[in-house]
Amino acid sequence: MGKKMTDIKEVKEVENETVNACAIARDLENFGLLIEDLENKLGASWGGLDFNNAEDILRSSHADTLKFITIALDKSDEDDLSVVDSIIKASKERGIKIILVTHDLSTVSLHQLMRLGADDFVPYPIPENALSDAIDRVLTVPEEKVIIKEVFIQSESAAAPAVKKVRQGVLLPVYGLAGGVGATTFSTNLAWEMQTILEPQGKTVCIMDFDFQFGSVATYLDVAKNEAAFELISEVGNADAESFKQVVSKYKDKLAVLPSPQDAVPLEFISAEDVKHIIDLARSCYDVVIIDVPRTLVSWSEVLLNECELYLCLIGLEMRSAQNTQRFLRALKAEDLPFEKAQFILNRAPKMTDLSGKSRLKSMTESLNIELRWQLSDGGKQVAATGDHGVPLAEMAAKNPLRKDIVKIAETFAQLCQDEQLSAAAE
Repeated sequence: MGKKMTDIKEVKEVENETVNACAIARDLENFGLLIEDLENKLGASWGGLDFNNAEDILRSSHADTLKFITIALDKSDEDDLSVVDSIIKASKERGIKIILVTHDLSTVSLHQLMRLGADDFVPYPIPENALSDAIDRVLTVPEEKVIIKEVFIQSESAAAPAVKKVRQGVLLPVYGLAGGVGATTFSTNLAWEMQTILEPQGKTVCIMDFDFQFGSVATYLDVAKNEAAFELISEVGNADAESFKQVVSKYKDKLAVLPSPQDAVPLEFISAEDVKHIIDLARSCYDVVIIDVPRTLVSWSEVLLNECELYLCLIGLEMRSAQNTQRFLRALKAEDLPFEKAQFILNRAPKMTDLSGKSRLKSMTESLNIELRWQLSDGGKQVAATGDHGVPLAEMAAKNPLRKDIVKIAETFAQLCQDEQLSAAAE
């Protein structure tokens, strides 16, 4: 492997070769595939550092030749990321590119490090050619974009028009891993709670139903399925932000809703490019966009995964959810899709006193090797009743335990939106 840089004097050269890269980890020997890939890509022109001396070396003149660094992290490093924060900041000050190599790191921690300035990341174990591709991406100098501006001749008294910042809303798809796990109930109530929280800040939320065959978002929020919305989806290439705003329905004149078509249509009746265009339109009009996703994986499912900040996956404590979760993760990894974005949420979680349920839950998460980001209480009969009446839980059952859990999640996302943390990741 590249020479281990335990002494500042050793950083400048490795076997008479300039050091162009550096691998940093608490214990680099735990990341054998990273060592192998760096050797294949760079030969001997790289070295290794641990967390204790990395910042000092990066801030010294001996790091002048470094083009990029890799920071290898696993779940045990999540307890204290302050050292990694300092390493990233030191690298950014020197203009050194940063690639994260993460093993079982939570999405929240990954977003935190990406916001600090990391340029790219690859999962560990590293898929074939993934590290090489990431290195090429971060080291490629982007082509200069030529921006053509219209020039308006104004009188001396005319004021220059203000430059309006293009909105880039946060995208949160909600995906049910099995029928009846409560994905639509969760998505509609999450959208309403976020709209309620964000409204005083002048921010807006939109929920879109992408289950074009049997979507029930419109039913749960008692809004009409209009033909104009279907026509927009059918001919999305001709749509713009203004026409998008005109066709969405409104719940309580606050929450924007794009319902599914009135008649069942094939899920593939629109292309991946059309879905991307719809998402872009929605994000340009609203600060938060929530999508109720069909269970069937289709050609445009990849678009949602690549475009979203987090992919919220609802599961139940049952064999169907366990098997489907396993298939889902296997499909994402096979297609090299960002499976780290998947945030698993357990609905109808066992109560504190349900020791048998707790034991089953532990076995399920360990066998699937997943982490449950949130657990939702069983809302009971009130959940079905509010759905039948076409209102959120907040309107009919404000004290329902499920509603309280959803409010906590909505507050978490609203805080991230307020701090522009998720928005920064989107941009």
